[in-house]
Amino acid sequence: MSSGSATGGREHAADPFLGEGQTYGAVTGAISTITLDHPGQRRWLILFACALALLGLFAISLSYLLIAGVGIWGNNIPVTWGFDIINYVWWIGIGNAGTLISALLLMLRQTWRNAINRMAEAMTLMAAVCAAIYPVIHLGRPWYFYWNLPYPNTMLLWPQFRSPLFWDAMAIMIYLTTSLLFWYIGLIPDLATMRDRARTRFRRQAYGVFALGWRGSSRHWARWRQAYVTIAACAVPLVVAVHSGVGLLFAASIEPGWHGTIQPPFFVFGAAFSGFAVVAMIAVTVRHAFGIDGIVTAGHLDMLGKAMLGTGLATAYGYLMELFTTWYGGESFEQALMLERLGGVYAWSFWGVILCNVVVIQTLWFRAVRRNSLALFTIGLGVAAGMWFERFMIIVITLHHDFLPSSSHLYTPSFWDLSTFAGSVGLFLTAMLLFIRYVPVVSIFEVREMAVPDRSS
Repeated sequence: MSSGSATGGREHAADPFLGEGQTYGAVTGAISTITLDHPGQRRWLILFACALALLGLFAISLSYLLIAGVGIWGNNIPVTWGFDIINYVWWIGIGNAGTLISALLLMLRQTWRNAINRMAEAMTLMAAVCAAIYPVIHLGRPWYFYWNLPYPNTMLLWPQFRSPLFWDAMAIMIYLTTSLLFWYIGLIPDLATMRDRARTRFRRQAYGVFALGWRGSSRHWARWRQAYVTIAACAVPLVVAVHSGVGLLFAASIEPGWHGTIQPPFFVFGAAFSGFAVVAMIAVTVRHAFGIDGIVTAGHLDMLGKAMLGTGLATAYGYLMELFTTWYGGESFEQALMLERLGGVYAWSFWGVILCNVVVIQTLWFRAVRRNSLALFTIGLGVAAGMWFERFMIIVITLHHDFLPSSSHLYTPSFWDLSTFAGSVGLFLTAMLLFIRYVPVVSIFEVREMAVPDRSS
């Protein structure tokens, strides 16, 4: 990893994270143009229309759910956790890598984060919102969701503080709030830049309001740096808390395949793995759509490929340990479950996991693959799909037959399961497209720190 200083005057030919000839003005112009002039508006409108259609499907699905209840889903006894929990775990996992990339690398002073941290943070927010919806609608009576919050009430009812469910709810809320603060504080200097460069009065006023009167004085920078680093230091442990809490929900049960101490770290690495994959897909798309190869360079793609490979190998180690402990433990129900994964009705999910999360990522050992946009995007898409297969495998294969043979029941998702999942993807895409349209997608001031001053200045 690079640890070069963020000072001007460096030799750009030796810097893999900034293209040739990137000056202060060139960087500011290239990034602000995406928001102010918006090249490629026609493609954006087509994608936005598709995303809105999926979002409409999401609204219809949730409305019907509120009218008819959770019986419209394919959940049954014993598979009481179906697409709702599968998709929740998948979305919250994706949301973990954004904070990891931005906050942790900021603390470590890694300059390669500068061109991708903004889009990673935005991805975290959108994915966390998508994730937070699922546990609420899973309640059956979602209008009582606040009963899980520890607030003083006249009924003297309190959440069960010893329950991992309560820890999960608190971790998500704190994570979402901290991520939003971290994202917004990091935006303030760039919002001031947009305010100064906007050509219409409405835009100047809108960006000016959110810039909070930023003038770029030395006092502003000092206070801003303190707040930014403090929030980053708070956010890093939350990455671990959120997904290890999800893993603990499974580990605390007695179900075969869940009851293991490896679950919390296994879930954390899996979350980072899927998140890096989605960040790589977004970075490749933005880089290609707006022609900012000199800002999001092949060096960034190379680092994202390495991150995917590292977290992917850690996840593969988790799969290997599950096989080993099942064999070594000699517990009959665990062994029966593993045989079901390998050759049962839902074996496609296990082999899909092995193909996407273990086999395909081995190509990332090659530098040429990591630096190839199309290859990295394809691998990232495969990893995102593979992690969804993994969530399906963990939840459905364990639940569809428990300790009693008489209670076995296959699980088949209903139309409303599928439409709700597709709709949540629409929510994510709609929010990301609005972010790209109205907010600088790359951090201007942080990339500018790596550029050389303009000769005319």
